[in-house]
Amino acid sequence: MSCAATAVILLFRPRPYLPTLLAGFPLGAQAAIGFAFAGIYWFASVVGFKFIANRETTRNIAESYSRLELKGFNPFWVCVAAGFGEELLFRGALQPLIGVWLASVLFVLLHTQAYRFNKFNKRMFLQAAMLFAVSVALGFIAMYVGLVAAMLVHAGLDVVGLYSVRRIAGAAAVATQLVNQADR
Repeated sequence: MSCAATAVILLFRPRPYLPTLLAGFPLGAQAAIGFAFAGIYWFASVVGFKFIANRETTRNIAESYSRLELKGFNPFWVCVAAGFGEELLFRGALQPLIGVWLASVLFVLLHTQAYRFNKFNKRMFLQAAMLFAVSVALGFIAMYVGLVAAMLVHAGLDVVGLYSVRRIAGAAAVATQLVNQADR
């Protein structure tokens, strides 16, 4: 993602690049806002997880990400790379050229494999709509607060998501073990 973003920026953005990418609130304020949004999302997901943990959609999302190596700090590093790289590409490079809405459509289209959008059904539509809404929100955060804030929010959302997937996968593994032991 970072290579694609760099190519788009170098080819299509007017100079100077760095001040344009660092536009918005001062970096300290962007970091505070980014961490605040991520913290609010973390709290909402901890509370909300109790209500959606056993839903099929939650299991499908967890299954789609369970192929990743989620031991140790791997979820954190994956999320930081994705959050910073994708925001640099979609908000820093593409959004100024094509706008928030089209950049968000591209964001959803490029996540079709990760979210397994291979069947047109209610689950796929809801997940795509939620992903589009999050992308639009990140676009407006980048536009009105700054790109660094959008990067931190994106990384924070992903960290919460992947650690939740790891928790779901761990619970599913324990449940499978218990069922296998009971069958013996």
